[in-house]
Amino acid sequence: MIIKNATVFTPQHTFAKGDIIIRNGRIVFGATPQLNEEVIDAEGLYALPGLVDLHFHGAVGYDFCDATEEAIQALADFEASKGVLAICPATMTYSEEILGGIMDAAAAHKNGKGADLVGINMEGPFISPDKIGAQNPKYLHHADVGMFRRLQERSGGLIKLVDIAPEEDGALDFIQQCHDEVRISIAHTCTDYDTAKKAFAAGASHMTHLYNAMPGITHRAPGPIIAALEDGAEVELITDGVHIHPAMVRFTFRVFGDDHVVLIADSMMACGLPDGQYSLGGQAVTVRGPVATLTEHPGVIAGSATCLYDCMRRAVLDMDVPLASAVRAASENPARSIGVESDYGSLAPGRYGNVILADHQLNIQKVIQKGHIIAG
Repeated sequence: MIIKNATVFTPQHTFAKGDIIIRNGRIVFGATPQLNEEVIDAEGLYALPGLVDLHFHGAVGYDFCDATEEAIQALADFEASKGVLAICPATMTYSEEILGGIMDAAAAHKNGKGADLVGINMEGPFISPDKIGAQNPKYLHHADVGMFRRLQERSGGLIKLVDIAPEEDGALDFIQQCHDEVRISIAHTCTDYDTAKKAFAAGASHMTHLYNAMPGITHRAPGPIIAALEDGAEVELITDGVHIHPAMVRFTFRVFGDDHVVLIADSMMACGLPDGQYSLGGQAVTVRGPVATLTEHPGVIAGSATCLYDCMRRAVLDMDVPLASAVRAASENPARSIGVESDYGSLAPGRYGNVILADHQLNIQKVIQKGHIIAG
């Protein structure tokens, strides 16, 4: 395939008019066009890398924790249709027995079609009972190296992120022992600045859905957010227009830098479906518009109802984040975070030919996966 005349998001994080040649599923540089190649004229369109979502739970009535091939394939198909071509879905707070079944299902999945399943984000159960959010407190567990390693074995090595509340018993020891095996993220935490600094010194390097389910910033208690800034951690942002005020989104990009921000959807099963009653982690959720809340605790946000592409689009059109910064934060940065950047997240030679063609209002015109049109 040859994509001609596109405004291409380059590996240098700029936009330039150019062509993209895809051979054997991967982008090549300087190849001579061949007569039998499909040619797409992308005049007037952006060519963006396929996105990478490292933190979402579900969509179209399915949840990753359903632990079935049907659910995983439905999520892969939906995400691919929205330009998200590599997925690292998140678990919830469950027992080792339940989590083990989820790992088994993920390990058995073959990336035959839809978005490629490239990892698992283990969001629970090593979190704080006092910042539980929409997680189920019934299954909370202190950080347990043996439990993680057993689950990692069952997943076939797919676990790429583990979330930790560093102030809880055993958490710092877990970080010290496991940070070379998996990326560790501070999440659902009451940690203060000093304990967060200890966690980063021990090997944590990531922050889950920044600002949500953690202490904020004050001038006498700077908290974990300032610790993350000082230690160069990468930080997740949910730009659905519900979780974070647009001014804080702009602030985060300016202060942390667009090389350290990772856009996520954190979507639950209502994503792609109308308002109504759903569930997340075994708890009832009510969805109205873009807002999902626990039915029994309507003040608690229960993930989002927005896919990653629409979060990225909203960051640009509604929150004044520069397009290049938003694209980088939804593609290259998450790919690097979970160690799949040699295949995904960029339009550099050698990467998979995963391309989103979008107009200047960022409406998707075509989704191309490994050189084949799959949507549009």
